[in-house]
This record gives sequence, C-alpha cells and structure tokens, in this order.
Amino acid sequence: MYYGWVLMVTLGVTETISWGVLYYAFTVYLAPMEAELGWSRGDMTGAFSLAVLLAGLAAIPVGRWLDRHGPRLLMTVGSVAATLLVLAWSKVANLPQLYLIWAAIGLVMSATLYDPAFATASRWFERQRVRALTVITLMAGFASTIFIPLAGWLVQSEGWRTSLVILAAILAVGTIAPHAVLLRRRPEDLGLGPDGLPPVRRCEDQHGRSAMQVGQALRHVSFRWLTLAFWLATVSTAAVSIHVLPYLQGLGYDATFAAAVTGAIGAMQVLARLLLAPFGNRIKPRVLAASILALQPLSLLVLLLVRSTPGVLLFVLLFGAQRGLSTLARPALLADLYGAAQFASIAGVLQFLLSLAQAAAPFGAGVAYDALHSYEPVLWALTLISALAMLAILPARREASNELKSERD
Repeated sequence: MYYGWVLMVTLGVTETISWGVLYYAFTVYLAPMEAELGWSRGDMTGAFSLAVLLAGLAAIPVGRWLDRHGPRLLMTVGSVAATLLVLAWSKVANLPQLYLIWAAIGLVMSATLYDPAFATASRWFERQRVRALTVITLMAGFASTIFIPLAGWLVQSEGWRTSLVILAAILAVGTIAPHAVLLRRRPEDLGLGPDGLPPVRRCEDQHGRSAMQVGQALRHVSFRWLTLAFWLATVSTAAVSIHVLPYLQGLGYDATFAAAVTGAIGAMQVLARLLLAPFGNRIKPRVLAASILALQPLSLLVLLLVRSTPGVLLFVLLFGAQRGLSTLARPALLADLYGAAQFASIAGVLQFLLSLAQAAAPFGAGVAYDALHSYEPVLWALTLISALAMLAILPARREASNELKSERD
C-alpha cells in the first residue's frame, strides 16, 4: 500500500478530533459558562471570533513552515499546545483569561486544522489529489456530528469544566502520537514519487507545467480572480450559515425544525463529498470549482422563492453540498494552478484573506438586518454576491506555464 493513503486516513482521524474539540464544541459551552460566570453571549463569541482572525493571520507563516519543513513537528507541537489550552479553558475564571486562551487556540488552529492536512495531501498526491482530499474531508465531516452531542452529554453528566478535561484527554490521545509517529514530509523521503509512482527528478507536474514560487503566484492574474471568487463565496457562506436559523424562525418554522434543518447542512456536506469521490479526479479543477460555486446562488434562490418545507429541504441539500465540496475544490484548484512545491505558502495567503470574510460577514449581515428589519434584502444581496463568485472563478487559468518556460529559456 502506498504510504500516502496511510497519511490520509491518519489525518482524517486527527482532523475529526481537532475540529470537533477546537471548533465545533465551543457552541455547547456558551450556556453553561453564561450560567456560572455571567458573561454575555457576545462577550464569549468575541473570543471565538478573535481565534478565527488569528488563525487566518498565522496561516501565512504556517504555510512557509510547511513548505520548508513539512507537517510532522508543526502538527505535533500544535496538538500538545491544543491539549494544554483546552485544559486551561477548563480553569478559566475571568473574561480576559478566556480571550487570551482563545487567542492562543486560534494560533493552534492554523497548525492543526485543514491547512497542514491539505498541504500534506497535495505533496503526496498528484493524479489522485482530489480523492486524497476527499478521504480527509469525508472523515472530518463527521466532527460536528460526533463532538457536539458528545460535548453536550459530557456537560450534562460531568459539568462543563470536567467535560473539557475529558475532551483534552481525547485530543491528546487521538492526535499527538499519530502526528509524531506517522507523519512524513514528502514521498521522496521514502524513495517514492507522488501517487506511489517511481520517483523522477523533475520540476514539472503531470501536465508539463512548472510549479510556481510564492511571489510568482501572488502576482499572477489568476490568483486575483481565484481570491475574489472564494472571498465572495466565503462572505455568502459565512453569513448564511449564521443567520439561516433565525430567518427560518422568522418565516414561522418552530425552533426545533429550524435547528434540525440547519444541523442537516453538515450531513449534506459529507454526503456530497462521498458522491464526488469516484468522479473528482476526472473533472478539471477549474470546472469543478465553478460548478460547485454555482450551487450557492441556486440554493439561495430556492430558499427565497420556494416558500415551503420542501423548498427549505432542497436549500439544505444544495447549500450543504456547496459547503462540503468547496472545501475540496479550493486546494485542488490551487495545486492545479501553481503546483505542489510552494502550495502551503500560497494557500496560507489565501486563507488569511478568506478569514477576514469569515469574521466580518456574519457581523455585517447582522448589522444589515438591524437596519432593514428584514432578512429578505440581505439574502438577495448574498445571492448576487455568490453569483459573482461563480463568474469570478472562470478566468482563473494556468497560461502562466508558457510565461515561466520563456523565462527559463
């Protein structure tokens, strides 16, 4: 068996645990922390938003580290730090402590979540890259399904502080040793090439194109189009994900139904990745990305125009599929356009820019709702934004290979 598949399964497991504990479980602790410590939801979610911003900022140096040294040390140290920080969270006594801990967790997120995992997949796979990314995200797609109920049950049975100690133990056992023992930098270290093929000394990919350096990629016009496309898509996705539940309640659906269908978006992400797995490597990454981004405006049009329960369910199907598949499309397209040599550094710059959208969009949508007293114009604006995202991805091509060849000549 090609060792790259061992790495993909290992990262699938560790990403599931890391996402579950460091990201999804946070929502479970809002109510018990508010009850004991008296902090407002806004105060506590501010700490989480700070973590997301710092994770995006740290993505740039993390990307450079990954390109130069690989994921092993970074993800191992990150997992150790994550364990200690979750333990510190269980002892928090005042709001400044909470913000300090979550600022550090934000830095740890950049070292342990998808960025280093995707960089590893892009280094170990070329022809099977989409399938490798699918393995990781398919497994990690169950993080919320597993850890939100688990954290809720632990809080009910053990109390929120003890439950965090238990989650820290799960995080330690499930991530530190696998990262330290199993991760490797590149297939050439084991005498292999990408996809398990014999190693070949080359500077070009399977299409005869040279890998770009970071500076070349960032100056290239395709990177600007790609950034615009995914930035606009992220604005729409982040805003809708936070505000769809109160929108449904405003339409008259009860809280239980609104929460259930919102949670079902996560399940649709996993289902879409599972369905894509047999076909992802047969579709050009740019075409794949454009097709996936087209699902977002379509889903919002369904939500706005089909005022019925079947319409809501169809929205969940389309929107969840778009969210799940976009996670695959972005790294696949980046690697296809710019190669694997500097993939992590290029992806780190893009992730930093997208983190600004992730942090600002929910707040901006909330301000717009407060001013307009309606979600309708907000959702129509997000529909237009997501349609522009689909169009912006189309010019992102790799003509630069000819330019690079002429420069070498």
